[in-house]
Amino acid sequence: MKDRAEAIRHLAELIKDVDIAMMTTVAKDGRLVSRPLGTQDVEFDGDLWFATECDSGKVDEIAANPNVNVAYASKGKNTYVSVAGRASIVRDRAKIEALWSPAMKLFFPGGKDDPNLCLIRVEVDSAEYWDGPGTIMGKALYFALSAVTSDPGTLSDHERIRLR
Repeated sequence: MKDRAEAIRHLAELIKDVDIAMMTTVAKDGRLVSRPLGTQDVEFDGDLWFATECDSGKVDEIAANPNVNVAYASKGKNTYVSVAGRASIVRDRAKIEALWSPAMKLFFPGGKDDPNLCLIRVEVDSAEYWDGPGTIMGKALYFALSAVTSDPGTLSDHERIRLR
């Protein structure tokens, strides 16, 4: 079992370079709703950050039920991560300024001072990941072993991590 600091480092490495994640919230009628969001480029310390419109449905859903799931998939690295946590809406202009990037202007034409721009902070409680061989040869070997053995898992890694 990893200690918290080691788990954070490992999770950060797994999700690094995965630009778009799928965030799932709970709608008022209990349905699960998923949508793509870009993870803000900040060193992962146990919190994930996303920019959003303050008047979006997900903001209302988070206010009613802060439990969310964030899924990352890197087909190229053959890595898949599911993160569970508690979300909150952050309207702090200094934090928005700190996380602002020019690419965000595409979604927020008013820039970092756009009054409809806010942040979603996800405090990660736990994560589960599947990390398989990322190269073509590694994948081929994994599939070949899958065909002849009941445990090809020696070439892949699966773990549940608790951060809180």
